[in-house]
Amino acid sequence: MPIRRLAWWFWTPLPLDAAASRYFAPVKDRMRVLVADVTRPEAWRDAVTGSEITHIVHGATITPLSRGTAAEAKREPEADNPARIVEVNVMGTVAVLDWARTLPKLKRIIYVSSGAVYKHHGPDRPGEPLPEDGYVMPRRLYGISKLASELITERYGDLFGLSTASVRPSSVYGTMDRVTASRNFRHVPNRLVHMALDGVKRVRVNTLDAVGDYLHVEDAASGIVSLLHAPNLRYSAYNLAAGTTATVRDLVGWIAEKVPGFHAEIAPPDEADLLQDATLTDGMWGAYDISRIAAEDGLEAETHARSAARLYGLDRGRTPLE
Repeated sequence: MPIRRLAWWFWTPLPLDAAASRYFAPVKDRMRVLVADVTRPEAWRDAVTGSEITHIVHGATITPLSRGTAAEAKREPEADNPARIVEVNVMGTVAVLDWARTLPKLKRIIYVSSGAVYKHHGPDRPGEPLPEDGYVMPRRLYGISKLASELITERYGDLFGLSTASVRPSSVYGTMDRVTASRNFRHVPNRLVHMALDGVKRVRVNTLDAVGDYLHVEDAASGIVSLLHAPNLRYSAYNLAAGTTATVRDLVGWIAEKVPGFHAEIAPPDEADLLQDATLTDGMWGAYDISRIAAEDGLEAETHARSAARLYGLDRGRTPLE
């Protein structure tokens, strides 16, 4: 992929933790880490303006979600500091765009949005994957701020002649899916695999029927890089997903193929290790239509079975990097 030829600037609100340092070790010679607040460009602009920057992927965000156990599900983390969510997710995007439009060699900006911009239900014909148009109606600050940043990014492109696009990932899992200062949520595949690798043989769940469109992070990265280098982009927004759903039952079964004896048992919500809502099967929770990105760059997402086989390197006998 063209990403091998890129040198990366990496903005982070805090120094890289041990997991991130190990994960990025193979590319550390091509990677420069800058610890800064994305909403304060005076703290980072001068450090990067002189660089030969041609492509930008902007994904700085606060992700205030709570799902997992019954206690976690009762929390409303958006209420902790709503103004900061909007400041980082929206005004941070504005700061990046204002800087980007001054770069003489810039070719393209990809904004990392989210499936949280979608309604909780849709499309109109059950079973069809969710397209990018017609079902956008975020109800939470996270999704609202993501949609606002999509529109702002598109408008900056129109005003200043920038090539821009937004990607809307579904449920992305991978080695670095972990709780951080800006993201307090881990997806179901991550949690289940870590339980299995920690020696847990029985996971208690309230349902085996909850679904998600789970995409491995390497496939997500490939899609973003492909869009960065596509000759022309026909759309302002692209779903980035596997395009089909998997249930908790599916995930447990695939993991059990690699970790014999791992299994799930149904438990009351207040006793469950993993709490999911089996009624959330469509809209932002269901399968995403990936025809746009597939037609644009020929991206073919991994099947769930293959992705599950490589969860955190289980197929190669490796352990999670944390």
